[in-house]
Amino acid sequence: MRATQAIIRIDNLKRNIRVIRERVGKRRLICAPVKADAYGHGAAPVAKACLEAGVERLAVATVDEGADLRAAGIDAPILLFSFPMPDEYEAAVSYGLTPLVGDKELAAGLELAAATLNAEVAVHLKVDTGMRRIGCPPEEAAELARFIASRSHVLLEGVATHLAVSDSLDPENIRYTREQLRRFAVAVDAIKKAGVDPGVVHASASGGVLLHKDAWFDMVRPGIMLYGYTPAPALAGLSPLDPVMELISHIVYIKEVKEGESVSYGRTWTAPCDTTIATIPAGYGDGLNRLLSNSYSVLIKGKLHPIVGRICMDQCLVDLGKDGAACKKFEKVTIFGAKPALSAADMAEILHTIPYEITCNINKRVPRVFEEAV
Repeated sequence: MRATQAIIRIDNLKRNIRVIRERVGKRRLICAPVKADAYGHGAAPVAKACLEAGVERLAVATVDEGADLRAAGIDAPILLFSFPMPDEYEAAVSYGLTPLVGDKELAAGLELAAATLNAEVAVHLKVDTGMRRIGCPPEEAAELARFIASRSHVLLEGVATHLAVSDSLDPENIRYTREQLRRFAVAVDAIKKAGVDPGVVHASASGGVLLHKDAWFDMVRPGIMLYGYTPAPALAGLSPLDPVMELISHIVYIKEVKEGESVSYGRTWTAPCDTTIATIPAGYGDGLNRLLSNSYSVLIKGKLHPIVGRICMDQCLVDLGKDGAACKKFEKVTIFGAKPALSAADMAEILHTIPYEITCNINKRVPRVFEEAV
Protein backbone atom coordinates (compact mmCIF):
# COMPACT_ATOMS: atom_id res chain seq x y z
CA MET A 1 0.00 0.00 0.00
CA ARG A 2 1.26 3.47 -0.86
CA ALA A 3 2.50 5.74 1.88
CA THR A 4 -0.15 8.28 0.88
CA GLN A 5 -3.74 7.11 1.35
CA ALA A 6 -7.25 8.50 1.64
CA ILE A 7 -8.92 6.85 4.61
CA ILE A 8 -12.70 6.84 4.13
CA ARG A 9 -14.56 6.67 7.45
CA ILE A 10 -17.79 4.87 6.64
CA ASP A 11 -18.98 5.29 10.24
CA ASN A 12 -18.77 9.05 9.84
CA LEU A 13 -20.68 8.89 6.56
CA LYS A 14 -23.52 6.94 8.16
CA ARG A 15 -23.50 9.27 11.18
CA ASN A 16 -23.84 12.28 8.88
CA ILE A 17 -26.80 10.62 7.16
CA ARG A 18 -28.47 10.13 10.55
CA VAL A 19 -27.94 13.83 11.30
CA ILE A 20 -29.59 14.77 8.01
CA ARG A 21 -32.46 12.33 8.59
CA GLU A 22 -33.11 13.75 12.04
CA ARG A 23 -33.14 17.25 10.60
CA VAL A 24 -35.55 16.74 7.69
CA GLY A 25 -37.73 14.03 9.21
CA LYS A 26 -38.45 10.41 8.38
CA ARG A 27 -41.15 11.08 5.81
CA ARG A 28 -38.83 12.85 3.38
CA LEU A 29 -36.68 10.98 0.91
CA ILE A 30 -32.93 11.52 0.87
CA CYS A 31 -31.07 11.49 -2.44
CA ALA A 32 -27.31 11.03 -1.99
CA PRO A 33 -25.18 12.67 -4.69
CA VAL A 34 -22.28 10.33 -5.47
CA LYS A 35 -21.17 12.15 -8.62
CA ALA A 36 -17.48 12.88 -9.24
CA ASP A 37 -16.58 9.55 -7.59
CA ALA A 38 -18.63 10.54 -4.51
CA TYR A 39 -16.80 13.85 -4.25
CA GLY A 40 -13.54 11.90 -4.43
CA HIS A 41 -14.46 9.39 -1.73
CA GLY A 42 -15.18 6.37 -3.97
CA ALA A 43 -18.57 6.15 -5.66
CA ALA A 44 -19.54 2.48 -5.38
CA PRO A 45 -18.50 1.85 -1.74
CA VAL A 46 -20.00 5.18 -0.64
CA ALA A 47 -23.22 4.52 -2.55
CA LYS A 48 -23.60 1.11 -0.92
CA ALA A 49 -22.96 2.59 2.54
CA CYS A 50 -25.53 5.34 1.90
CA LEU A 51 -28.15 2.76 0.95
CA GLU A 52 -27.29 0.69 4.03
CA ALA A 53 -27.87 3.84 6.10
CA GLY A 54 -31.37 4.27 4.67
CA VAL A 55 -30.85 6.68 1.78
CA GLU A 56 -33.56 6.04 -0.81
CA ARG A 57 -31.93 7.39 -3.98
CA LEU A 58 -28.57 8.21 -5.48
CA ALA A 59 -27.51 10.85 -7.99
CA VAL A 60 -24.75 11.14 -10.58
CA ALA A 61 -23.71 13.72 -13.15
CA THR A 62 -22.95 11.49 -16.14
CA VAL A 63 -24.26 8.35 -17.77
CA ASP A 64 -20.88 6.69 -17.29
CA GLU A 65 -21.05 7.33 -13.54
CA GLY A 66 -24.45 5.68 -13.45
CA ALA A 67 -23.19 2.74 -15.49
CA ASP A 68 -20.33 2.23 -13.03
CA LEU A 69 -22.78 2.00 -10.14
CA ARG A 70 -24.90 -0.53 -12.00
CA ALA A 71 -21.76 -2.55 -12.78
CA ALA A 72 -21.05 -2.56 -9.04
CA GLY A 73 -24.39 -4.27 -8.45
CA ILE A 74 -26.35 -1.23 -7.26
CA ASP A 75 -30.01 -1.37 -8.31
CA ALA A 76 -31.36 1.64 -6.37
CA PRO A 77 -32.93 4.58 -8.27
CA ILE A 78 -30.23 6.85 -9.71
CA LEU A 79 -30.97 10.42 -10.76
CA LEU A 80 -28.95 11.82 -13.67
CA PHE A 81 -28.32 15.49 -12.84
CA SER A 82 -26.72 16.63 -16.12
CA PHE A 83 -28.40 16.40 -19.51
CA PRO A 84 -27.00 13.53 -21.61
CA MET A 85 -25.87 13.75 -25.21
CA PRO A 86 -28.16 12.21 -27.88
CA ASP A 87 -25.86 9.21 -28.37
CA GLU A 88 -26.18 8.49 -24.62
CA TYR A 89 -29.97 8.33 -24.50
CA GLU A 90 -30.21 4.59 -25.03
CA ALA A 91 -27.50 3.92 -22.44
CA ALA A 92 -29.30 6.12 -19.90
CA VAL A 93 -32.48 4.12 -20.48
CA SER A 94 -30.81 0.72 -20.52
CA TYR A 95 -29.01 1.41 -17.21
CA GLY A 96 -32.28 2.45 -15.62
CA LEU A 97 -31.15 6.00 -14.88
CA THR A 98 -33.65 8.77 -14.12
CA PRO A 99 -32.63 11.83 -16.15
CA LEU A 100 -33.57 15.41 -15.43
CA VAL A 101 -35.45 16.86 -18.40
CA GLY A 102 -35.73 20.55 -19.25
CA ASP A 103 -37.17 20.62 -22.77
CA LYS A 104 -39.32 18.66 -25.19
CA GLU A 105 -36.35 17.70 -27.36
CA LEU A 106 -34.71 15.73 -24.55
CA ALA A 107 -38.04 14.19 -23.51
CA ALA A 108 -38.73 13.11 -27.10
CA GLY A 109 -35.21 11.71 -27.50
CA LEU A 110 -35.56 9.63 -24.35
CA GLU A 111 -39.00 8.49 -25.53
CA LEU A 112 -37.51 7.22 -28.79
CA ALA A 113 -34.65 5.48 -26.99
CA ALA A 114 -37.06 3.82 -24.55
CA ALA A 115 -39.35 2.72 -27.39
CA THR A 116 -36.37 1.26 -29.24
CA LEU A 117 -35.48 -0.76 -26.16
CA ASN A 118 -39.13 -1.61 -25.44
CA ALA A 119 -38.70 0.00 -22.03
CA GLU A 120 -39.95 2.89 -19.94
CA VAL A 121 -37.79 5.72 -18.66
CA ALA A 122 -38.63 7.72 -15.54
CA VAL A 123 -37.67 11.40 -15.64
CA HIS A 124 -37.76 14.44 -13.38
CA LEU A 125 -38.80 17.75 -14.91
CA LYS A 126 -36.17 20.39 -14.15
CA VAL A 127 -37.39 23.96 -13.62
CA ASP A 128 -34.93 26.86 -13.79
CA THR A 129 -36.04 29.29 -11.11
CA GLY A 130 -32.89 31.41 -11.04
CA MET A 131 -29.77 29.25 -11.24
CA ARG A 132 -29.71 29.88 -15.02
CA ARG A 133 -27.94 26.60 -15.72
CA ILE A 134 -30.37 23.93 -16.97
CA GLY A 135 -34.15 23.61 -16.86
CA CYS A 136 -37.25 25.12 -18.40
CA PRO A 137 -38.68 28.52 -17.40
CA PRO A 138 -41.33 28.20 -14.66
CA GLU A 139 -44.06 29.42 -16.99
CA GLU A 140 -43.34 26.54 -19.40
CA ALA A 141 -43.31 23.80 -16.75
CA ALA A 142 -46.98 22.83 -17.06
CA GLU A 143 -46.79 22.50 -20.85
CA LEU A 144 -43.63 20.39 -20.63
CA ALA A 145 -45.23 18.23 -17.93
CA ARG A 146 -48.25 17.62 -20.18
CA PHE A 147 -45.92 16.71 -23.04
CA ILE A 148 -44.01 14.23 -20.88
CA ALA A 149 -47.21 12.74 -19.49
CA SER A 150 -48.47 12.15 -23.04
CA ARG A 151 -45.45 9.98 -23.92
CA SER A 152 -46.14 6.25 -23.78
CA HIS A 153 -42.57 5.30 -22.79
CA VAL A 154 -41.76 8.20 -20.43
CA LEU A 155 -42.94 8.50 -16.83
CA LEU A 156 -42.92 11.86 -15.05
CA GLU A 157 -41.63 10.78 -11.64
CA GLY A 158 -40.66 14.13 -10.16
CA VAL A 159 -40.17 17.88 -10.49
CA ALA A 160 -37.01 19.65 -9.34
CA THR A 161 -35.22 22.96 -9.16
CA HIS A 162 -31.83 24.04 -7.82
CA LEU A 163 -31.16 26.96 -5.49
CA ALA A 164 -28.32 29.32 -6.34
CA VAL A 165 -27.57 30.91 -2.94
CA SER A 166 -29.38 28.74 -0.39
CA ASP A 167 -26.18 28.49 1.68
CA SER A 168 -25.96 32.25 2.21
CA LEU A 169 -27.00 34.24 5.29
CA ASP A 170 -26.94 37.52 3.36
CA PRO A 171 -30.44 39.07 3.49
CA GLU A 172 -30.47 39.78 -0.24
CA ASN A 173 -29.53 36.17 -1.01
CA ILE A 174 -32.20 34.90 1.38
CA ARG A 175 -34.74 37.01 -0.53
CA TYR A 176 -33.43 35.55 -3.80
CA THR A 177 -33.87 32.02 -2.47
CA ARG A 178 -37.40 32.76 -1.33
CA GLU A 179 -38.21 34.14 -4.75
CA GLN A 180 -36.82 30.98 -6.36
CA LEU A 181 -39.02 28.91 -4.08
CA ARG A 182 -42.05 31.06 -4.91
CA ARG A 183 -41.46 30.56 -8.65
CA PHE A 184 -41.02 26.85 -8.09
CA ALA A 185 -44.23 26.56 -6.07
CA VAL A 186 -46.13 28.39 -8.82
CA ALA A 187 -44.70 26.00 -11.44
CA VAL A 188 -45.58 22.90 -9.39
CA ASP A 189 -49.10 24.24 -8.79
CA ALA A 190 -49.50 24.89 -12.53
CA ILE A 191 -48.48 21.29 -13.26
CA LYS A 192 -51.11 20.03 -10.84
CA LYS A 193 -53.76 22.33 -12.35
CA ALA A 194 -52.87 20.90 -15.76
CA GLY A 195 -53.98 17.53 -14.46
CA VAL A 196 -50.48 16.07 -14.17
CA ASP A 197 -49.10 14.48 -11.01
CA PRO A 198 -45.71 16.16 -10.33
CA GLY A 199 -44.47 13.14 -8.38
CA VAL A 200 -41.52 13.73 -6.06
CA VAL A 201 -40.93 17.47 -5.62
CA HIS A 202 -37.42 18.53 -4.58
CA ALA A 203 -35.21 21.61 -4.42
CA SER A 204 -32.77 21.42 -1.48
CA ALA A 205 -29.09 20.64 -1.59
CA SER A 206 -27.05 21.07 1.60
CA GLY A 207 -27.71 24.80 1.89
CA GLY A 208 -31.44 24.29 1.70
CA VAL A 209 -31.32 21.48 4.24
CA LEU A 210 -29.52 23.75 6.71
CA LEU A 211 -31.31 27.06 6.18
CA HIS A 212 -34.62 26.69 4.35
CA LYS A 213 -37.12 24.27 5.84
CA ASP A 214 -39.75 25.40 3.33
CA ALA A 215 -37.48 24.07 0.55
CA TRP A 216 -37.46 20.47 1.79
CA PHE A 217 -40.63 19.38 -0.07
CA ASP A 218 -40.71 15.59 -0.67
CA MET A 219 -36.96 14.94 -1.00
CA VAL A 220 -33.63 16.58 -0.21
CA ARG A 221 -30.31 16.21 -2.03
CA PRO A 222 -27.56 16.95 0.54
CA GLY A 223 -24.17 16.60 -1.10
CA ILE A 224 -21.30 18.05 0.90
CA MET A 225 -23.12 17.36 4.20
CA LEU A 226 -22.81 13.64 3.55
CA TYR A 227 -19.05 14.01 3.46
CA GLY A 228 -18.79 16.00 6.67
CA TYR A 229 -18.81 19.66 5.66
CA THR A 230 -21.23 22.54 5.26
CA PRO A 231 -21.47 24.42 1.96
CA ALA A 232 -20.29 27.67 3.56
CA PRO A 233 -18.00 28.32 6.56
CA ALA A 234 -20.65 30.44 8.30
CA LEU A 235 -22.92 27.38 8.54
CA ALA A 236 -20.37 25.12 10.21
CA GLY A 237 -22.09 25.07 13.59
CA LEU A 238 -25.58 24.24 12.38
CA SER A 239 -25.18 20.45 12.26
CA PRO A 240 -22.73 18.05 14.00
CA LEU A 241 -21.01 16.64 10.91
CA ASP A 242 -17.85 14.52 10.81
CA PRO A 243 -15.34 14.57 7.91
CA VAL A 244 -15.46 11.28 6.03
CA MET A 245 -12.08 11.53 4.30
CA GLU A 246 -8.75 11.61 6.09
CA LEU A 247 -5.78 12.18 3.78
CA ILE A 248 -2.63 10.70 5.28
CA SER A 249 0.93 9.96 4.31
CA HIS A 250 4.16 8.97 6.07
CA ILE A 251 7.64 10.35 6.52
CA VAL A 252 10.01 8.57 4.16
CA TYR A 253 13.19 10.58 4.70
CA ILE A 254 14.66 12.93 7.31
CA LYS A 255 17.62 15.26 6.89
CA GLU A 256 19.29 18.09 8.76
CA VAL A 257 19.22 21.52 7.14
CA LYS A 258 21.51 24.32 8.29
CA GLU A 259 20.55 27.95 8.85
CA GLY A 260 20.59 29.78 5.51
CA GLU A 261 20.08 26.67 3.37
CA SER A 262 17.10 26.60 0.99
CA VAL A 263 14.84 23.70 0.08
CA SER A 264 12.87 22.53 -2.99
CA TYR A 265 12.27 24.14 -6.38
CA GLY A 266 12.70 27.88 -6.72
CA ARG A 267 14.40 28.23 -3.31
CA THR A 268 11.22 29.82 -1.91
CA TRP A 269 12.06 28.92 1.70
CA THR A 270 15.32 29.30 3.53
CA ALA A 271 15.91 27.84 6.97
CA PRO A 272 16.00 30.64 9.59
CA CYS A 273 17.97 28.35 11.89
CA ASP A 274 19.32 24.81 11.99
CA THR A 275 16.37 22.44 11.66
CA THR A 276 15.16 19.01 10.62
CA ILE A 277 13.23 18.49 7.38
CA ALA A 278 11.00 15.51 6.61
CA THR A 279 10.16 14.35 3.11
CA ILE A 280 6.53 13.30 2.57
CA PRO A 281 5.63 11.36 -0.61
CA ALA A 282 2.55 13.48 -1.41
CA GLY A 283 2.39 16.31 -3.92
CA TYR A 284 0.20 18.11 -6.40
CA GLY A 285 0.03 14.90 -8.43
CA ASP A 286 -1.94 13.48 -5.52
CA GLY A 287 -4.15 16.54 -5.10
CA LEU A 288 -2.04 18.52 -2.61
CA ASN A 289 -2.39 21.90 -4.27
CA ARG A 290 0.88 23.63 -5.13
CA LEU A 291 -0.55 26.91 -3.83
CA LEU A 292 -0.29 25.46 -0.32
CA SER A 293 3.49 25.75 -0.52
CA ASN A 294 4.78 27.63 2.54
CA SER A 295 1.20 28.21 3.76
CA TYR A 296 -0.16 24.94 5.19
CA SER A 297 0.61 22.60 8.08
CA VAL A 298 0.27 18.84 8.55
CA LEU A 299 -0.22 16.85 11.74
CA ILE A 300 2.60 14.64 13.04
CA LYS A 301 2.50 13.05 16.49
CA GLY A 302 -0.23 15.42 17.64
CA LYS A 303 1.50 18.63 16.50
CA LEU A 304 1.12 20.80 13.43
CA HIS A 305 4.24 21.25 11.31
CA PRO A 306 4.53 23.59 8.31
CA ILE A 307 5.07 22.54 4.71
CA VAL A 308 8.14 24.46 3.55
CA GLY A 309 9.38 25.11 0.05
CA ARG A 310 7.41 24.41 -3.08
CA ILE A 311 5.19 21.36 -3.17
CA CYS A 312 6.42 19.05 -5.94
CA MET A 313 4.39 16.69 -8.08
CA ASP A 314 5.10 13.67 -5.89
CA GLN A 315 6.65 15.01 -2.69
CA CYS A 316 6.64 17.85 -0.22
CA LEU A 317 8.89 18.93 2.65
CA VAL A 318 7.89 19.55 6.25
CA ASP A 319 9.84 21.47 8.87
CA LEU A 320 9.96 19.36 12.05
CA GLY A 321 11.77 22.08 13.98
CA LYS A 322 12.42 21.27 17.62
CA ASP A 323 10.51 17.98 17.27
CA GLY A 324 12.98 16.61 14.75
CA ALA A 325 14.59 14.19 17.14
CA ALA A 326 11.21 12.78 18.22
CA CYS A 327 9.95 12.07 14.68
CA LYS A 328 11.14 8.97 12.90
CA LYS A 329 10.95 7.59 9.38
CA PHE A 330 7.56 6.11 8.48
CA GLU A 331 5.79 8.25 11.08
CA LYS A 332 2.14 8.91 10.11
CA VAL A 333 1.36 12.35 8.68
CA THR A 334 -2.23 13.64 8.53
CA ILE A 335 -2.63 16.10 5.68
CA PHE A 336 -6.28 16.78 6.44
CA GLY A 337 -9.02 15.11 8.44
CA ALA A 338 -10.63 15.55 11.83
CA LYS A 339 -9.24 17.71 14.63
CA PRO A 340 -6.56 18.28 15.78
CA ALA A 341 -5.51 18.05 12.12
CA LEU A 342 -6.55 20.76 9.71
CA SER A 343 -9.65 19.84 7.70
CA ALA A 344 -10.51 20.03 4.02
CA ALA A 345 -12.47 23.16 4.94
CA ASP A 346 -9.32 24.71 6.47
CA MET A 347 -7.38 23.86 3.35
CA ALA A 348 -10.16 25.31 1.19
CA GLU A 349 -10.11 28.56 3.13
CA ILE A 350 -6.39 28.98 2.46
CA LEU A 351 -6.95 28.31 -1.23
CA HIS A 352 -10.06 30.54 -1.45
CA THR A 353 -12.18 27.65 -2.61
CA ILE A 354 -14.62 25.11 -1.14
CA PRO A 355 -14.08 21.69 0.48
CA TYR A 356 -15.92 20.04 -2.44
CA GLU A 357 -12.97 20.88 -4.70
CA ILE A 358 -10.42 19.66 -2.15
CA THR A 359 -11.84 16.14 -1.84
CA CYS A 360 -12.75 15.86 -5.54
CA ASN A 361 -9.17 16.68 -6.51
CA ILE A 362 -7.53 13.86 -4.55
CA ASN A 363 -6.04 11.94 -7.45
CA LYS A 364 -7.00 8.41 -8.43
CA ARG A 365 -3.47 7.21 -7.71
CA VAL A 366 -4.16 7.79 -4.00
CA PRO A 367 -5.69 4.51 -2.80
CA ARG A 368 -8.99 4.77 -0.93
CA VAL A 369 -9.04 2.68 2.22
CA PHE A 370 -12.57 2.12 3.53
CA GLU A 371 -12.85 1.67 7.29
CA GLU A 372 -15.89 0.97 9.42
CA ALA A 373 -15.99 -0.02 13.05
CA VAL A 374 -17.49 -3.45 13.61
